[in-house]
Amino acid sequence: MGNLNSFVKRIRDIMRNDAGINGDAQRIEQIAWMLFLKVYDAKEEDWEISEDDYRSIIPEPCRWRNWAADDRSGKALTGDKLLNFVNNTLFPVLKGKDIPDPDDKDKVKIKGIAVDKDTPVKKAIVRTTFEDANQYMKDGVLLRQVLNVIDDLDLGDYEESHAFGEIYESILRELQSAGSAGEFYTPRAVTSFMAKMIQPKIGEQCADFACGTGGFLTSWLKELEPEVKDTADREKFNTSIYGIEKKQFPYMLCVTNMLLHNIDTPRVYHDNSLLHEVLDYTDEDRFDVILMNPPYGGSEKNEVKANFPTNLASSETADLFMSVIMYRMKKTGRAAVILPDGFLFGTDNAKAAIKTKLFKEFNLHTVIRMPHSVFAPYTSITTNILFFDHNGPTKETWFYRLDMPEGYKNFSKTKPMKTEHFAPAVDWWYKREEITLEGFDKAKKFTAQEIAERNYNIDLCGYPHEEEEILPPDELIRQYQEKRAGLNADIDRILAQITEILGI
Repeated sequence: MGNLNSFVKRIRDIMRNDAGINGDAQRIEQIAWMLFLKVYDAKEEDWEISEDDYRSIIPEPCRWRNWAADDRSGKALTGDKLLNFVNNTLFPVLKGKDIPDPDDKDKVKIKGIAVDKDTPVKKAIVRTTFEDANQYMKDGVLLRQVLNVIDDLDLGDYEESHAFGEIYESILRELQSAGSAGEFYTPRAVTSFMAKMIQPKIGEQCADFACGTGGFLTSWLKELEPEVKDTADREKFNTSIYGIEKKQFPYMLCVTNMLLHNIDTPRVYHDNSLLHEVLDYTDEDRFDVILMNPPYGGSEKNEVKANFPTNLASSETADLFMSVIMYRMKKTGRAAVILPDGFLFGTDNAKAAIKTKLFKEFNLHTVIRMPHSVFAPYTSITTNILFFDHNGPTKETWFYRLDMPEGYKNFSKTKPMKTEHFAPAVDWWYKREEITLEGFDKAKKFTAQEIAERNYNIDLCGYPHEEEEILPPDELIRQYQEKRAGLNADIDRILAQITEILGI
């Protein structure tokens, strides 16, 4: 077990000497495809035992056991031969290209992986995972050293495999400091709290339409696992998740994550949820539970907005995802979704229309206001968790402000948010009472009528003291623009009311 604790450090130390690796993001991406192949090979060993006629989709020379595993006999590929194999055989084959026979160009030496609509998911994921994968290392000797560290993992051993699941979590956490890759990781404390409050049940299907590395899906599985009582339950458990991820790299990490969690047929797709006409969704496309942290701050093009009804066609990514969620939730379904403050106070036409739909067709029963810096260092935008279900319109909404824990000024990479920090929210959740602190609302209930009169500005039970925090200029500009739009809308509404009263 000791070797697991230094796993990431050992690989980092080797890669630092390779001229092809430029920074953390490339280093983690390089580790990702190797880990996928190692984990997939361990899975294939299981499938070979449990299935009579299992045949790998990966041609024999390209299976991990036949080129990466080193029996220490001195015959393992290394140096330029290894680099040549990885760059000119392994990657082309896994991306679907045939390798011609060097002695006869008309013959195929190794066939590229072929996938069609009938290919089982557990086989098709190999091709999808490698579609846009990259091999950065330039030193074949160093590449061999990294492969040996990875190959030393004994994923057949339950204890070690379980421990590696934790190591994998630490690799995913490193994404937060690897530039823009941080957007793929929602802190585990947050995903765990949301999965706990949503109370999974056997037989339900949970979806995340921008699933990143799969944090919500794994939290769902951890929360659902204790409900498994027999093999029928286990079968339902194994097919209870559905994910879509637009970017190749987090998609690869997510598939590996699911395999590590013993989901042999991960229904995780490399796709863009916003490129589908929302009115075309049928009952088969809808889910019992949706857990998400949609990307926000992005600005979508007109061709993306064309997939949404005109009144809901916002250019803000998070708004569009809210529409996707509403159109893809089953009747009686439920959701927990992270959204930025801008969604709460924004009252522009599209935001107002989305929130009107949310309140009139869904039951937004709870909004948890999260403290600032939960997503530090990736973004300092303050976020909220919206809990709603599809059991009729909203009658009343509870707002609860989760304050920064004692002794914390900010969350950071070294002092991240922890599960126990949600304890006050969990305690409050079950007793639901209004709380006032120092003259400010910390928890309060509002009727749907009161919220409609505010033009669906639901910036309620917010933080009373302005944080002295310097935001990056683009975030600051966007925040002020959203606040100004919200204030303008409120002023217009009040003026209209006064005008009506005066009969002008």
